[in-house]
Amino acid sequence: MAVNKCIKYSLFFFNLLFWISGCIILGVSIYLKVSKDNNKITDVAVPGIDLLIAIGVIIMVLGFLGCCGAIKENKCMLLLFFVGLLLIFILLLAAGILGAVGEEKSKEWVREKLQELLPLSGQPADVQTDLQTLEEKAKCCGLINGPQDWGSNIPSSCSCTDTSAACETVNGKNVYKTPCIQFVTDFMQQHLTVALGIAFAIAVVMLFGMAFAMTLYCQIGKVESSTA
Repeated sequence: MAVNKCIKYSLFFFNLLFWISGCIILGVSIYLKVSKDNNKITDVAVPGIDLLIAIGVIIMVLGFLGCCGAIKENKCMLLLFFVGLLLIFILLLAAGILGAVGEEKSKEWVREKLQELLPLSGQPADVQTDLQTLEEKAKCCGLINGPQDWGSNIPSSCSCTDTSAACETVNGKNVYKTPCIQFVTDFMQQHLTVALGIAFAIAVVMLFGMAFAMTLYCQIGKVESSTA
């Protein structure tokens, strides 16, 4: 009795693609981590770059184990691959459920993190610069309460240049009325939706990987028992 070659090579190519996807995730995550264009304000809402790096490394390791286990018909590697996929699948499922039902808690967490940046006038120059860039882009002013978050020194980035936006006069200046927390929470929600979609797609692929791995594992066991 021989191992099914179709399952063997299907699992090998599946894990090769899995390993390549891990490389891509790791490369993109590292690029985002070291990129000097990252905005410290929006980083508060999407703090998962380090997590993406960890996921990329784990996927690369699992892909390597799966490839070697399939091509060498190694039961130990296949079992490690299966257990690894199962653990990640459970974590993705739990994260998906928490992300779906904990939207309001996530927004509250972001609000608490942004609240720590007040008053804005006491923040380092790079944080203030990032916020001013965000204000110009999102047509907002301040973080939580609006222009008063800046105190008496409201920057020019708050100047209302778009008549279609909500504006108000503060200290003789026509500035945007809407605080930037709305933009930040919307930014978080968009990224959360994309992340949940990717997690769901990976979870579906993992089910196929686990099925292939366990089928090949059982076949190898039967071959070993028949030749013993």
